[in-house]
Amino acid sequence: MLNLPPYDVRLGGTKERPTIFDILRRRYVKLTPEEWVRQHFVHFLINEKGYPQTLLANEVKLQMGDKSMRADSVLYDRELHPRLIVEYKAPTIEITQRVFEQISAYNLLLHVDFLIVSNGMQHYCCRMNYEQNTYEFLTEIPNYYQINL
Repeated sequence: MLNLPPYDVRLGGTKERPTIFDILRRRYVKLTPEEWVRQHFVHFLINEKGYPQTLLANEVKLQMGDKSMRADSVLYDRELHPRLIVEYKAPTIEITQRVFEQISAYNLLLHVDFLIVSNGMQHYCCRMNYEQNTYEFLTEIPNYYQINL
């Protein structure tokens, strides 16, 4: 059980290789504990927080030198500038400093205003302040309107 609202999950595949439908990639993907969190969180952002589905993307490819990385989810503004990155972990994975270091590496390339980390049970969101080179943890996940002020 996750600390996220339920949604109408679409499962597929086989018992040995289960899949879950990803509404952003518009296809079934391998069902892993992390993917279970991702799909619930994306639906939470869309249905509860008003994020436009068309401005969200999963598994965004990033390139840093010769190193390839993938940001779990990215929210873009209407001009397609990245505004928010979400990093997911399986519910059994503890959210540690290392997870924040991982999402911070993505942010070196994307330079977003908000970072979110979730394992489906705990969610952390921080707002970046580039002028003061600091960040502030928020008490809740902002809705889309709050991000695009």
